[in-house]
Amino acid sequence: MRSWGVDMELHELAESDDPSFVALSLILAAWDEGTENGVAPEQMAYAALFTALSDLVSIYGEDAVVKLTGGLQKRVSSGEFTLKRTVQ
Repeated sequence: MRSWGVDMELHELAESDDPSFVALSLILAAWDEGTENGVAPEQMAYAALFTALSDLVSIYGEDAVVKLTGGLQKRVSSGEFTLKRTVQ
């Protein structure tokens, strides 16, 4: 199993009472299925981002999603989403 920076195994995520962990386990399982069927990880990532942003716009509206995504630049630059870091 791939390391996602999460200490729990996929089956533990799925069995969790936390809806966020259950959702994560479902997304990770779909991701694995896609890559096992030859879909490149970057294509899965773009599809996941498109789906997530489309759903968020439909639920909260464009202005809220613009505000949410505006904060991503700082978070990405600070390494929040980097799972494999080399500390020197």
